[in-house]
Parts: sequence; C-alpha cells; structure tokens
Amino acid sequence: MSPREILKNSRQLELRTNRIVTETLAGQYHSVFKGQGMNFDEVREYQPGDDVRAIDWNVTARMNHPFIKKFVEERELTLMLVVDVSGSGLFGSRDQSKRELAAEIASVLAFSAIRNNDKVGLILFSDEVEKFIPPRKGRSHVLRVIREVLFFEPKRRGTNLNQALEFLLRVQSHKSITVIVSDFLGSPGAPRRAGEKPGVWPHMMSLESLAQASFTMLRQTNRKHDVVAVQVADPHELELPNLGRLIFQDAETGQVVEVNTGDARKRAAFAERQAKAWQDMARLFRRAGIDAMQLRTDQDYGPTLAKFFENREKRRLRG
Repeated sequence: MSPREILKNSRQLELRTNRIVTETLAGQYHSVFKGQGMNFDEVREYQPGDDVRAIDWNVTARMNHPFIKKFVEERELTLMLVVDVSGSGLFGSRDQSKRELAAEIASVLAFSAIRNNDKVGLILFSDEVEKFIPPRKGRSHVLRVIREVLFFEPKRRGTNLNQALEFLLRVQSHKSITVIVSDFLGSPGAPRRAGEKPGVWPHMMSLESLAQASFTMLRQTNRKHDVVAVQVADPHELELPNLGRLIFQDAETGQVVEVNTGDARKRAAFAERQAKAWQDMARLFRRAGIDAMQLRTDQDYGPTLAKFFENREKRRLRG
C-alpha cells in the first residue's frame, strides 16, 4: 500500500471514530478514568461544613482564623494501547478483519484520550514486542499510532502476551490506563489435552492455554496499572459455517487441518466449546480484577463500548 493510500485510510478511520467519540461516548472517558491523585491548588478561608482535616495550620496560625487547603484532581493520564498483531488478527470472514476492528477500538480510545489532553502510547506484540511508541500528546501523534496498528507488518506470527506485559512494566513506571486489544488466541506449542489429536481445534486449545499462562501476569499488571481487556473475535471462530469439507490453516502455527463442516454434530460441538471458552475468559478477567469487553467483527461495537463505560462509571460512583 502506498503512503498516500495509508494516509487516506487513516484519515477515514479518524473521521469515523471521531463521530463515535462525539455521539456515543460524549465525555464518558473523562468520567470513568481517574487521575493518579489530588494536587494542591490553593488555600481559602474555612467555611462551615468544610472537612477540618483539610485545615492548613501554618496559614491559620499566621492569619489568626482558619484556612483550608484546596485540592484538584490530577487529570493528566497516560493511555497505553497494547495491541496484538499476531497472525490470527488478519482473519476476517466478513468485510472487516480482527486487526481492522482492533484499529478502530484503538482509534476511539486514543481520540477520547487526546480530547482530555492525555498522552497515548503503543505497544505492538506478537510472540515478542514488535514496536513501542512512547506516550505523547496531540492529533498527529495519535494518527501515527493508528497507522501503526493498521499497517504495521510484524516479523513474527505467534502470540506471547506475557512478554508484552513484562515490557510494559519495565517501560511505564507511572500508573496508566492499559488497554489490551487482542483475540487472545495463539501461544504456539501449547499443551494438548490427554488423548486429543493434533489440529482438531487449534484455536480452542490456544485460547485455554493462553488464558491460564497469562493470568498471573495480568493480575500483576493490574495491580500497577488500570487494565482493560478488549477481546475481538470473528463469527466463524465461534460457529463453523455449513460448507462441507474445508481445509484450514492456522494463521500462527501454519498447521493445516481438514474439517467436515457439513457434520451438524461437529459444528454444534465446536460452537459449544467456543462459547465456553469465551465465558471462561470473561471469568478469568473478573478473577484478575480486570474490566473486559468482548467484540465481534460482524456486530456494531458502539453500543457495547457505551455500555462498558456506563457500567464502569456506575461502579466508580458506588465505590
């Protein structure tokens, strides 16, 4: 793709996602993500009802009547986008691939962040960290981030989320909003269940092993950062189409298998296993204390994203 086409596609994505930021989210990003603390602003005279713990005793002694310290919320945040660019992200049975959906979600969040004068950084990972863009502010910086998510060509095809999170903990010393955008498929060389034949459900095995292998690191990362997981999926990864015998090649391992999709029992078994895998992944995120959402390439992500922000704001207000 030529530089002109890349620029054109990036601008089209900017226009599309900016509309969602304006019409759907409308300030929710600001209300659900808090700064790192409170900064001192000024002192003012004590008024009935003020918290006596806020009294500035030095100023009070000098002025002979009480003054209190006034604080304001530290609003500047850093949004770190941790985006999976492994081989499985290129799959798309409809008009949009999972990689393209990931770019749209990253774009929505990045433009929400710069509207709040926050910094945005990017980590692209496969089974290694492929690219790191340090956090910065500004529209031109965000457009660069979006171009990388859309058009970066990774050197490797596998997936290793742990390496990406370890790298994040090394390079990002201050608390950030960390959004992991991935299909959470991959991990070549994952152990098979006893008696399971190679290549029967390669994505299913990968999902389970990746979930278990990453749990400790996910929980550790969430202790330091505010982690949000965005799981993207294609409908044909959840339910097989009825198209007779098909040859499948795993996008990450290169493994080739033949599946008879005309067998209703096999289709039903596949759908049942994938539905359970999604439920297990959602439970894993809850156990790690991580907010998560699950998105599909064949469904509008706007309502799911808005509902996520609404639920998170309700929990914050209750807390």
